[in-house]
Amino acid sequence: MNLRRQFIVRASLAFAHDVVAAGAAWAAAFWLRFNLDIPVEYLHLMLARLPWVVATFAPVFWLLGLYRGLWRYASLPDLQRIVAAVTVGALAVPALFSLLRIGSAVPRSVYLLAPMLLVGAMGGSRLLYRAWKEGQLTGLVRHPDANPVLVLGAGAAAAALLRDLSNSRQWRVVALLDDDAAKQGGAIQGVKVTGPLDRVRETADRYGVTQVIIAMPGASHTIRRRAVDLCVAAGLQVMTVPALSDIVSGKVSVSALRNVELDDLLGRDPVQLDDAALHALLQGKRVLVTGAGGSIGAELCRQIARFAPAKLVLFDLSEFALYSIEQEFRDQIPTISVAAVIGDAKSEARVKEVFARYAPQVVFHAAAYKHVPLMEKENAFQAVANNVLSTVAIARAAEAGGAEKFVLVSTDKAVNPTNVMGASKRLAEMLIQAQQAASRTQYVIVRFGNVLGSTGSVIPRFREQIARGGPVTVTHPEIQRYFMSIPEAAQLVLQAALMGKGGEIFVLDMGEPVRIVDLAKQLIRLSGFSEDDIKIVFTGLRPGEKLYEELLADAEHTLPTPHPKLRVAKARVPDNGRLTEEVLGWIGGAGDPTPQEVRARLRAWIPEYVPATVPQPQARS
Repeated sequence: MNLRRQFIVRASLAFAHDVVAAGAAWAAAFWLRFNLDIPVEYLHLMLARLPWVVATFAPVFWLLGLYRGLWRYASLPDLQRIVAAVTVGALAVPALFSLLRIGSAVPRSVYLLAPMLLVGAMGGSRLLYRAWKEGQLTGLVRHPDANPVLVLGAGAAAAALLRDLSNSRQWRVVALLDDDAAKQGGAIQGVKVTGPLDRVRETADRYGVTQVIIAMPGASHTIRRRAVDLCVAAGLQVMTVPALSDIVSGKVSVSALRNVELDDLLGRDPVQLDDAALHALLQGKRVLVTGAGGSIGAELCRQIARFAPAKLVLFDLSEFALYSIEQEFRDQIPTISVAAVIGDAKSEARVKEVFARYAPQVVFHAAAYKHVPLMEKENAFQAVANNVLSTVAIARAAEAGGAEKFVLVSTDKAVNPTNVMGASKRLAEMLIQAQQAASRTQYVIVRFGNVLGSTGSVIPRFREQIARGGPVTVTHPEIQRYFMSIPEAAQLVLQAALMGKGGEIFVLDMGEPVRIVDLAKQLIRLSGFSEDDIKIVFTGLRPGEKLYEELLADAEHTLPTPHPKLRVAKARVPDNGRLTEEVLGWIGGAGDPTPQEVRARLRAWIPEYVPATVPQPQARS
């Protein structure tokens, strides 16, 4: 039996049930009106009018759409539709009798009793069916072998979670915990709220629980972090429901559980985007993203797709990275027109070909070499050549092609740089500033710090080390970095692109710096281990690394913008009118300079660049 036929059969059975219920309610109303003993003359009256009652209610039930929903998921909206349909039918019956002059002998109380009985019959039968399907009629647990689990939170998300897990063979919720004293002692879906969050260890021991679900997607980061800390201290595995925005948008159900990640504990508020203005910037436009296969570039593409570009050009040198993001779009967002283009962003000829073919109107340049120690010695010249040449090639092509906007994704390591990578990005910024002077294209620069989970970041390495049993290596006990999530970084890049009018350097609000050793400790605990199980070893600062990152250079000042997470840095504008020619000339004729020669040239162009001192001796925890 196909799905369409199954639906028709179910709807027909439900319709027949309700029509019979209408007739039964009419008869029961007479029975109750006469104290369970209907006089013969009224019995004949009741039977004579019964076909008219059924014939009146039947089309009302069908026309008001009572049979589109499934009884298994009957809820308040279904009851509202039942009440509306019965009310219409209850008014129509006496109106019809009056029109036909056949209802004068019907007791008025019957007209009141019948609809109340009918609502009870129709609503009650649906409720009983749902309760039977969910295994709640017997009061027994449907899957006693399911893993017992605690749920932290007793709000709407917890109620939805309990409904979704009622038939789960994997999880069986045994208790709820919530700090709201008004909820304690109550119950949701038959599961009691046994106390506040700080009783999680005691409650877990009582019920033999080893896993906890945090169902507070709308709570503050402080509350959620406290909940995680309590669970970790009790030695429990922690899971959480999806973000509230994903639940509300319908992307996932509340029961799509996942492990708690570091992103959940960063304590950063959601980004508020100017959606209407971003639609004006991107909708129906041709958009190109370089480095589209990287973590930031890929997320930029996902965020841009929300605003319905006419064409999204994915430009990357890595075949596998480009294939991965192209397949993701094909499988998950097939409505977006995508072009996956392989090429080297510093190849002027290839860049010109791409711009000639697709004529992008908005360009995001995220391709770059970013790994500080790797670029500091043997690869110093390649870092400068790649980061500078790719920026110049894409920026010039954007101007020649008449692009409206060009956005350079930069880094906090360009501020008072102490390493070649940071200096190369600062040099790229300076060349973009110089390019803006004589261009109609709006050039915008966006600086931000580290993102959790990005390619080459510390978090994936920590995970690998924990999976191997440790140790987890941290360069220095006091080293700090600014962190944000990849989606947040991409969203703020889009917002900065919208606000930029040309020549600005936008600085993202990165919040408070985080000690890397604290991240390591949190990740160890979230993985179910203690610091006794997984040791932390301090290895000493690496080449080009500094303890603290800065978001603004000493000679810079910032101005606020309408967006609370974006500020504009008034950076030093290069006063050398021939800077671009000098830099390109040196890269083109330098041959194979030593790292020392590279640093010397960078110091000549970037006064604020001061190479880091020799790394510290190795220290161990």
